[in-house]
Amino acid sequence: MHVYRSHTCAALTSGHVGDTVRLAGWVHRVRDHGGVLFIDLRDHYGVTQVLCDPDSPVFAEMEKVRSEWCIRIDGNVKARDASLVNEKIPTGEIEVFVRDLEVLGHAGELPLMVFGDQEYPEETRLTYRYLDLRREKMQENMKLRSDVVASIRKRMWDQDFREYQTPIITASSPEGARDFLVPSRLHPGKFYALPQAPQQFKQLLMVSGFDKYFQIAPCFRDEDPRADRSPTDFYQLDMEMSFVTQQDVFDTVAPVLAGVFEEFGGGKKVDAPDTWEQISYRDAALWYGSDKPDLRNPIKMQVVSDHFRDSGFAIFAKLLEQDGTEIRAIPAPGGGSRKFCDRMNAWAQKEGLPGMGYIFWRDQGEGMEAAGPLAKNIGPERTEAIRQQLGLGVGDAAFFLGGKPKTFEAVAGRARNVIGEELKLIDEDRFAFAWIVDFPIYEQDEESGKIDFEHNPFSMPQGGMEALEGDPLEVLGYQYDLACNGYELVSGAIRNHRPEIMFKAFEIAGYGKEEVEKRFGGMVNAFQYGAPPHGGCAAGIDRIVMLLAGEQNIREVILFPMNQRAEDLMMAAPSEPASDQLMELGLRVIPQE
Repeated sequence: MHVYRSHTCAALTSGHVGDTVRLAGWVHRVRDHGGVLFIDLRDHYGVTQVLCDPDSPVFAEMEKVRSEWCIRIDGNVKARDASLVNEKIPTGEIEVFVRDLEVLGHAGELPLMVFGDQEYPEETRLTYRYLDLRREKMQENMKLRSDVVASIRKRMWDQDFREYQTPIITASSPEGARDFLVPSRLHPGKFYALPQAPQQFKQLLMVSGFDKYFQIAPCFRDEDPRADRSPTDFYQLDMEMSFVTQQDVFDTVAPVLAGVFEEFGGGKKVDAPDTWEQISYRDAALWYGSDKPDLRNPIKMQVVSDHFRDSGFAIFAKLLEQDGTEIRAIPAPGGGSRKFCDRMNAWAQKEGLPGMGYIFWRDQGEGMEAAGPLAKNIGPERTEAIRQQLGLGVGDAAFFLGGKPKTFEAVAGRARNVIGEELKLIDEDRFAFAWIVDFPIYEQDEESGKIDFEHNPFSMPQGGMEALEGDPLEVLGYQYDLACNGYELVSGAIRNHRPEIMFKAFEIAGYGKEEVEKRFGGMVNAFQYGAPPHGGCAAGIDRIVMLLAGEQNIREVILFPMNQRAEDLMMAAPSEPASDQLMELGLRVIPQE
């Protein structure tokens, strides 16, 4: 017999009754039933109930066993009484009578219990992550993550992609976040950087003649943490293709992701990839207040400025006299009560707004009536026009926000989400995907008037060089994101592979040719030697698994995550370097006041 186990703790069934077996694992739970000890023995695969009574030669030793001790037992498989069968686990028909025991690892007093569903502070969970990871939910999440990655790899290989590894130590390159710098010992005073993404390398692979590349790539960004973003590192499905259009990229990556969500989504509906909407960035901002809309929520916002222009509601009427302002309505089907409207108004005030104007429609017996302060101010004719435009009726409401769109779009988007949740309009049994396209390449600072890149500077402008000769604020890029249930899962672009177009694009944003060559010399030089048209994208592995696991926080699907302050509480990182390390690197730390 094997020195530690003959079977896993999920393998024994009624077909093993009478066998002598050896199991190893952790003591999940101990129950003393009047001198008979029942122990749930757990390993990575499952749980087996073992029992011990005074007839066992190791009964005295078994009485000392406590939760999370690591043990090895020998025993005989017995059938459980029919009334005691546990159909919830694969080993529920049997139990093992213990004949021999070896303690492989004692456990001290536990800072958190593995058994049960108790909630513990994040600080405790991350400090003792190795215990937290023993819990059933965490084991399932990490197995899911591994299975998802394996499935993605297979699906990419099935589409004739090959996996290539790009460098982890490279040059600093602005990708929209701060770099993690690595000091060079051999070149004092100079620094490498951990790659924010393999962006330049994968484009160089296309120049090198590799037609289809993918990688499950680690990426490193010094960012502020969010519930759906790690503050230090993350993994992405990184891919690039030569001789492709934007639609070619969609047609390639969409079946991969749809297949993964169908395979691991627990039976939730996944729309066929060829039905995924393509929504322009500007329409997404208008309709949903977000470039990563949750389309499970049917609410679509609309511009209703004309109904308030020169109206009796002075706040909106005066606002509309200013250039670039508008009024938007958020329909709320089923929200037509003063109680709900007041609740949303209070929510808006918590968000820092004076409030949200609203109208709701109710049945007065002799017909429908529009109610609320706004309705009184603008009169029945305008309220009826608003109702008809929004397609609302009795029992419905609408909320209104105004100003320059960029100042209120984000809060309008959050209001849309809250309304959808409160009114139970969201289809929880669905993964809803949409491509967000036609991103503007440039934006203008309102105070300085300076033109700068709004999104990826390496995207090919739609219309090429000719587009760059006109108004920069009208230039759109072949850039795209894939949104799912309110999260950005994929971001990508058709790349600007023409040096003359790239120099012109950077010139408009105030970057001269010399600066571009200095900052991106490797890629710009490569483009002088017959660069093919190419494009690709990257999909966030952590975020995909978070959605599939039904988690709200990305740390629940990462083995050893950082906390909200970008600290590894288990390994005590970041830490102060030793003085000899600093001397060897020619560095000195300036104390912070």
